[in-house]
Amino acid sequence: MGEGAIACGTADGALAEQPVLTLHSNCVLSFDVDRPRAKVREFYGAAAEQPEADLCCPTRYDAGAVAHIPQDVLDRFYGCGSPMTSANVKPGESVVDLGSGAGIDVFIAAKLVGPTGKAVGVDMTDAMLTVANENRPQVAAALGYDVVEFRKGYLEAIPVASKTVDVITSNCVVNLSPDKPRVFEEMWRILKDHGRIVISDIVSEREVPPHLKVNPRLWGECLVGALTQEQFLALLERAGFYGLSVLKKTYWKDVEGYPFFSITLRGFKYEKTVGCVFKGHRAVYLGPGKAFVDEEGHLFPRNEPYEVCTDTVAKLLTPPYQGMFAILEPDEERVGYACCGPEGACC
Repeated sequence: MGEGAIACGTADGALAEQPVLTLHSNCVLSFDVDRPRAKVREFYGAAAEQPEADLCCPTRYDAGAVAHIPQDVLDRFYGCGSPMTSANVKPGESVVDLGSGAGIDVFIAAKLVGPTGKAVGVDMTDAMLTVANENRPQVAAALGYDVVEFRKGYLEAIPVASKTVDVITSNCVVNLSPDKPRVFEEMWRILKDHGRIVISDIVSEREVPPHLKVNPRLWGECLVGALTQEQFLALLERAGFYGLSVLKKTYWKDVEGYPFFSITLRGFKYEKTVGCVFKGHRAVYLGPGKAFVDEEGHLFPRNEPYEVCTDTVAKLLTPPYQGMFAILEPDEERVGYACCGPEGACC
């Protein structure tokens, strides 16, 4: 690796305790994602066996939302937010909770989707999956139906078929992943078109320094693996999500002068079609701002008609933009002309 460089981790697979002073490309090339995974699995395996009340942010759901959930599950809630509160889950929908732990968010989703829906939890820690599955029959008895399933898997390779999910939630787990861009790509893959994500997670006010990132305890506490809010949103946009909004942001704690916050954010999936065309539709932004700029750079001045292609019409008629625009139909029938190029980029 070159004189003066240090190893990326210790011989037993732990993260190095000392700060990285010299970074050689071999560290990147030889990075083993199973090492941080093993530490996280060990950390939360222990937290499944013996609950740790102060492990993460002191967030609790409303008592009515969790009345059907056994205390064993509630005692092992290690989230930093309440994504189900903001997900607007509807009866009959399919919900996947990533990093589901003992199952609290999955069991809340089961109540919301009703007997015609589906609530799936994905986690990599056997001890957490055991707690969740042991309590599943009690939840089913309380609800009068069973729509819950727990699957073992990684956030970077979600064991769910493509384009089958209406809502994805996660609660303080993205920060634990060693490959966050891949997590967001997987979320995009399994979501149906117009599906949505609601994520609660920890973000840092500024980039976390290397000497903190290699602290196993702080990593397990959902702190030093955190992105900044700007990085988090940028990676989601890169994965294809639109309509991103931060629904809630709460200060959590400082570590060596680095502030950390709990945020809950929401985003949507919209797949452009190859046949996007202009047919004379015009979109009128209704306010309240003077103008609105979407993810593709379209500028909509308030109360001024702006010609849009068919894909943009479809996007503006669905959440989160639904109700913000009036769509004017073409004044007359005419042959549409192509808007999208061969690579799928719309004008």
